[in-house]
Amino acid sequence: MAPAEPAALVDLGKTTCRVRVGDRSASGHGSAGLAEHDGLEDAIAAITDALTVLRPGPGPRPGPAPASLAAFVGGVAIGAAGAATVPDRARELADRVATASGGRAVVTSDVVTAHAGALGGAPGTVLVAGTGAVAIGIDPTGRIRRADGSGIWLGDDGSGRWIGQQGLRAALRAHDGRGRDTALRDAAMSLAPSLDALPAVVGGSATPERTLAAFAPVVLSHAADGDAVASDIVERAIGHLVTTARAAAPADPAAHVVTITGGLVAHDGFAARLRQALVDSDLDVVEPLGDALDGAALILDNPDLPHERQVSRVDAP
Repeated sequence: MAPAEPAALVDLGKTTCRVRVGDRSASGHGSAGLAEHDGLEDAIAAITDALTVLRPGPGPRPGPAPASLAAFVGGVAIGAAGAATVPDRARELADRVATASGGRAVVTSDVVTAHAGALGGAPGTVLVAGTGAVAIGIDPTGRIRRADGSGIWLGDDGSGRWIGQQGLRAALRAHDGRGRDTALRDAAMSLAPSLDALPAVVGGSATPERTLAAFAPVVLSHAADGDAVASDIVERAIGHLVTTARAAAPADPAAHVVTITGGLVAHDGFAARLRQALVDSDLDVVEPLGDALDGAALILDNPDLPHERQVSRVDAP
């Protein structure tokens, strides 16, 4: 029996693109999101770059697209930031990847793949707390509820971007006398020639959400050390995330299960406080069964999951 053709699993976030083929994995730069200007081309570039090191076989195959995609005729499953808000682009991405790979391609939101992986396709709620913040709940009938994920200008409350932004705002307020003194003021000085120049540095960033989110670990660290301003920011972030999870949770009490994924979970103290706050709001917190790459694998091979209505699925022409 011939060996199965390789399938590529992709978790494309705004900061990082993670890929896995079999037992091999790699990561590279993320993209700003499918909804952004040039979002489709940026997504393809990020996926191609990350997959290049995992290309099977001795060399490239002929074809109309990058060899790193043309190798994965067993299928490519992509969870991409922003896919839920621009389904036409998600479909176009699936079309282009299917043509390039010569196999199946499925594209959905990175939140959907995170949900499928974390709960194994079962009903419940997944709260993703990373650079952005969003929750998605799926009830036993397959109905999907989504809360937040509204991006840097209108939402993502409690996210890493939000925490970093609030930290830098607090630093500026302390600097010019509008707010309480905080250790965040001195910490922020490392980001710009002076605090007066900080707004221009952030505003001039090609990816301001990443620039702001990079300051979140500093805020979390100072909160853990007892800085009152940083602690207040963290407390408010937890409140926002609990509100988001509650808004997405299915009405069916049998599906009041929630799990947390995303970069902020890596900060143990923050994650523990967030879990307790979710429990206090009558949600049953469970550990995730897998990650977004596991979810991508599930969705690639199981079109009967309730997540399917959020999926663009294309077979190679």
